Amino acid sequence: MSTDFYELLGVSKGASQDEIKKAYRKKALVYHPDKNPGDKVAEEKFKELSNAYSVLSDPENRKRYDQYGHAAYQQAQSTGGFGGAGAQGFEDIFGDIFGSFFGGGGGESRGGGRDLKVSVEVSFEEAVFGGEKEIEISRRDTCSGCKGSGAKEGTKVSTCKRCQGQGQVRFQQGFFSFAQTCNGCSGTGQTIDDPCNRCGGNGRTVQSKRVQVKIPAGIDDGQRLKLRGEGEAGVGGGSRGDLYVLISVKEHPFFKREDSEIVCDYQIPYTIAVLGGDVMVPTIEGNVSMKIPPGTQSGKIFRLKNKGVQVLGTNRRGDQHVRISVHVPTKVSDEERALLEKLRDLGSTTYENQANGAEQRGFFDKVKDMFA
Repeated sequence: MSTDFYELLGVSKGASQDEIKKAYRKKALVYHPDKNPGDKVAEEKFKELSNAYSVLSDPENRKRYDQYGHAAYQQAQSTGGFGGAGAQGFEDIFGDIFGSFFGGGGGESRGGGRDLKVSVEVSFEEAVFGGEKEIEISRRDTCSGCKGSGAKEGTKVSTCKRCQGQGQVRFQQGFFSFAQTCNGCSGTGQTIDDPCNRCGGNGRTVQSKRVQVKIPAGIDDGQRLKLRGEGEAGVGGGSRGDLYVLISVKEHPFFKREDSEIVCDYQIPYTIAVLGGDVMVPTIEGNVSMKIPPGTQSGKIFRLKNKGVQVLGTNRRGDQHVRISVHVPTKVSDEERALLEKLRDLGSTTYENQANGAEQRGFFDKVKDMFA
């Protein structure tokens, strides 16, 4: 890799640490392995970006890089010292920046608990009006035997002698210094001489818990909720992770949803289509009366205001859109047939007169007379 680190991240040499972090975040999201599974080119690009960030985000390393240039970095890398630190740097940066983007479930920082993810199915009505669901999750919780310390009752944990409790060891390679997770304590900064019998020194055991999930009105399929502190317990009494709830909404047999709007198809008799009238149309809250004007055609769409879905996080509601289809019966009685034949003849005469320019009463007016 010969590209200058500033050029690789797309920032100037005078960029602030915040600008460097934002630039790295933007580019690394594009090439992240989770978004490009099996893509070796993207994986290599992501490693290059991580290496650039690991150097420029450290004030001392950046100072040396600016002073001695990219060639000095390459020389330090070629000696082999950077390889081991690079992999660990990749993990550290991933945990720092990407934890919030990929919903957890991936890693846990030192002392912090792992995020969890679970899917919950709700009905169409629950998504519209909101509600509450009780779910059961399995998670690593603080061990009741050692209260999270990992040490057997009556004993204590010790400070790691290799890293002096820091969880990391630093070493110098050429002009640059790098940090690596301590192998003696796996990054915890502590060692346990006599581990707890119940958790084996981990400080946590797998336990089941029932969690109440509040479903907000207006939530849509594929959206997720974040429950802070409902993930796994941290190591050594560290902070808990979060629980991410992915919402799956069941389809409704009659209603369809388009963002905050509800769409439905409704069939009316041909007599109502011709003559007009009032019909009772289903809504998510029950039937309502809707006026059908004379001469309504199939495909005509009517709007029922504020009968849609609540816009998430607001008090506003969308509308319901009713698409009309005219029902044509397959069987009619003799009386109906006689009327229809008369109507057909009347219609033919009306169209003929209109074609000849004669002024006639409207066709629908004559139909009204027949059914009056």
